[in-house]
Amino acid sequence: MSMLAEGLAYFGRFGVDETLLQAALERALARGGDYAELYFEHRVAHEVGLEDGAVNRAFLHVSLGVGVRVLKGDQTGYAYTEELTRDRVCEAAATAAVVADGPASPAPRAFEVRGRPDRYPVKLDFEGVDIARKMPILSEVNALAFARDASVSKVTVGYADSDGAMLVVDSTGHVAFDRQPMARLTVGCVAERAGRRESNHHNLAGREGFEFFTPERIRKVACDAVDRTVFCFDATTAPAGEMPVVLAAGSAGILLHEAIGHGMEADFNRKGVSVYSDKLGKRIAGDEITIVDDGTQPHARGAINVDDEGVEGQRTVLVENGVLRSYMHDRISAKHYGVEPTGNGRRQSFRDPPLPRMRSTYMMPGSVPPEDIVKSVKRGVFAETFTNGQVMIGAGDFTFYIKTGYLIEDGRLTRPIKDTNIIGNGPQCLERTDLVGTDFKIDEGGWTCGKDGQSVPVSIGMPTVRVSAITVGGVN
Repeated sequence: MSMLAEGLAYFGRFGVDETLLQAALERALARGGDYAELYFEHRVAHEVGLEDGAVNRAFLHVSLGVGVRVLKGDQTGYAYTEELTRDRVCEAAATAAVVADGPASPAPRAFEVRGRPDRYPVKLDFEGVDIARKMPILSEVNALAFARDASVSKVTVGYADSDGAMLVVDSTGHVAFDRQPMARLTVGCVAERAGRRESNHHNLAGREGFEFFTPERIRKVACDAVDRTVFCFDATTAPAGEMPVVLAAGSAGILLHEAIGHGMEADFNRKGVSVYSDKLGKRIAGDEITIVDDGTQPHARGAINVDDEGVEGQRTVLVENGVLRSYMHDRISAKHYGVEPTGNGRRQSFRDPPLPRMRSTYMMPGSVPPEDIVKSVKRGVFAETFTNGQVMIGAGDFTFYIKTGYLIEDGRLTRPIKDTNIIGNGPQCLERTDLVGTDFKIDEGGWTCGKDGQSVPVSIGMPTVRVSAITVGGVN
């Protein structure tokens, strides 16, 4: 079955057919737009929460509608409707079309359907799983967490799944259809010892069906949440000052995502906002540093078969051996730079126009064993997990809290640390990254990226690295 046939078979139950597509595109191009696009979306999401051993929240959210985008030069017209009748979709198309003012542009006479990868096949569709099969997962996580450590006094568990589909049809006649599952399991813990109270959390997520919730994952998320919480009883704030910081493999990739990745999204560079706007083809880091934004990893939270403009997800090398090679492009920025889109056009829903956004952003492994990186530091900080970060996108200035980590003394991990602020500049930290480990790791957490009021699921990752100097806002 072709993607058009597959897409119409799915959305046909809501009244979408080929004549509606033709009519809406004609209306969208009626005032001379350069490009028009219809983005249909249907999504069903379930969430159940457990607190104090009892269900404290449960909801079902259904989203259905179409967004119509018309481009004219550098201008964008956008409108959406939740009613998929021919009249309402054409009204939305006419609204988006007002960005242009001229004779009508031709609408496609036929639609072109291309192949699509299958990066997140589902074994057990959420549609066939009722609440009675989900509740035991929450109960098991709750029991495992309490059994893990006697100091645990409170556990909250969150189960979430979503499934749905998107259909993109544009004025070039290109059609893309995709089914997009997502599963997530979240655990928060409070523990008490000798009058002290500590809290922490952990979560796991991925593009899978109900088969995502394996016994191994259920145990891991419960035990890690507890272990991260009780860790904090023995931890203190790190000493203050500028010092080497070793970023642990995996979740420390959030620093790469926030402080560096956003600056490589093409819209910030097209507008001259990013510090990287004049750096294409130039060296911005050491020879061992290669940074990738990747939509191709099987079942990753940030994986996409096609982006929200219908462009196939791909692996985009941003920095190659220290040289900036590419930005992350949607159709608008790709046209501006005279390159092909990289499959980074993403949106939160049909109510939003697409923007250049990250998918799975990570640093490739280097050549140094991670234990040698720690041994190389006389006095510094090992940052393991992060929370509560803020970033100025253009310049890359950031402040992040290290939630858990260790002090490094004479090449050894010694005193546990927690809630330690680090302050710096992303591009400068990239320049100061002088050792890159062999232990590359993708973090499986439920990371969500915000930009211009839109949130999309992403993945992060990196190997252990050493940054020669970051300001640590600890205590003296």
